[in-house]
Parts: sequence; structure tokens; C-alpha cells
Amino acid sequence: MNRSRLLMIGGLALAVGLLVAFTVYNQLRTSPGSSSNERVVPVVVAANDIQVGAKLDARDIRVITLPQSAVPPGAFSRTSQVLERGGAVLPISKGEFILSNKLAALNAGAGLPSMIPQGMRAVSVRVNDVVSVAGFVQPGTRVDVLATGNQGGGNERQTTTVLENVAVIAAGKSLDRNASADAQTASVITLLVSPDDAQKLALVSQEGRIQLSLRNPLDTKKGGISATRTSSLYLGETPVATEPKSKVRKVAAKVPPPAPAPYAVEMIRGSKREESKFEPAIPQ
Repeated sequence: MNRSRLLMIGGLALAVGLLVAFTVYNQLRTSPGSSSNERVVPVVVAANDIQVGAKLDARDIRVITLPQSAVPPGAFSRTSQVLERGGAVLPISKGEFILSNKLAALNAGAGLPSMIPQGMRAVSVRVNDVVSVAGFVQPGTRVDVLATGNQGGGNERQTTTVLENVAVIAAGKSLDRNASADAQTASVITLLVSPDDAQKLALVSQEGRIQLSLRNPLDTKKGGISATRTSSLYLGETPVATEPKSKVRKVAAKVPPPAPAPYAVEMIRGSKREESKFEPAIPQ
């Protein structure tokens, strides 16, 4: 009797276990995130570290297969698609996906020209440690361009912000930002500007002295900066007032009227006649 009961309990437990296992198996097979039913696709990744401006060749890339849901937008599925593009406009690390926004346009070439978008210009300015903010102006940073000089033919100097939020694309011959974020010494900085701003930058480089002002990359605000003049730095001093020139007025000379002639009074007393002369009174 005990044996029959044990067999019945064992059979019931086995049936329940099989039912649970079958249910779990079906749920895993039919779940949307199951990789067993997801299609795998080829995708191109970097086989080596790729620097900015470098032209990619077959040694720099390789193809792997991944589930389609793991492939980011803009990825390439064939190596020929990558080799036809220009150089890298952003640094690419080994094993990273090669995306379309990290490469220059088709047939754009490599190096600095491939990094210049259509309608923009690359203009270089000569700098020193002070102008380049002690060497912290590096590719990938953004700066304002300040110009100091005399306005017109005046003697008073002033400083004006002529360009704002300008991208730096090269420091010397380097197109890459220093990975350690240390200062990078260079005598020339290349800025990415519009054609109009390129003319302004060329003019201020010749007419005055320029200074680069390093910006926080999150600070994109422009405008509202007025020029600073020398006179505004010394508020305690009052400017010397120049005496105005007195105006010469032409006044007509007054000619005194001629003195009136004396008048005579004749008096007759019988046969006797007398004449007296009097001077007229002069009005005061």
C-alpha cells in the first residue's frame, strides 16, 4: 500500500515537472527578445584605432555579425561602402561601429579638407601661449575671437569680440585633440568659419591684435557683448575738458552824433538891441 502511494506521488510530481518545463520552453521560444529567432546581419567595425583625418583602408576595418536589433543607425554592412568614403572626421576606437556621421562625404578625400563642411572655410591664425590660452585651445574646442586696435583714426584703443563660438579644427599640424587633456603647444590655430567670418578674421589679424577666449562647449550663447574702450578702464579719472573757442562777433562802431550848433537869442529894448548865445543841453 505504501509502495503504490509512493509510485502515485512520484508520477504526479513527474507530470507537474514536465508541464512546467514545457510551459517555460514555450515562453522563451515565443518571447519578442529571444535571440534564437532574430535575424543576424553583417556590420563593419574598426579593426584599429583611427585618427581624425585618416583615410581608411582594408586593414582598418573588419566585418562581424550581430542581431539586427543591436546594430545602430548609420552603420555599414559592406567594406566597400566604407572604403569609398573620405577620411574620418571623428576619432574611432578599435571595435567601435563605423557610422556614416564619423566619415567624410563620398570622394571628399582625407586630411583637413575632408573635415570642412560645404559652405565653410578653414582659416589659420598665428598664436602664442597667451593667445592660445596657455595651449588649451585644441581641436574640438570652441573659442571667441577678440580684436584690439584703434577705431578709425582715433587715438583711443578698444577691444571688440568679432567672432563667437568658433570651432577649432587643428592646432599646428595636429587634427586630434590630446587624449590626456593636457596643454598642446602650437604656433598656429586653424578655425572653421563662414566665408564672411573668414574675411573678418583676415582683416583683424592684419589691422590689430587678436586674442582667443576659450568657451565651455555647453555655452552656445551669442551676442550682447559691447566694445571695451581704454577710457572705461579708468573710472576715477575725469577727462580734461577743452575750452571752447570763443566766437568773434562783429560789432558796428557807434559814431556819436555831431554836436548841435549854439543858438542865439536877440532882445530889443526900445532902440537898443542885445544878442545872447546859448549852448544846447547834451542829453545824458
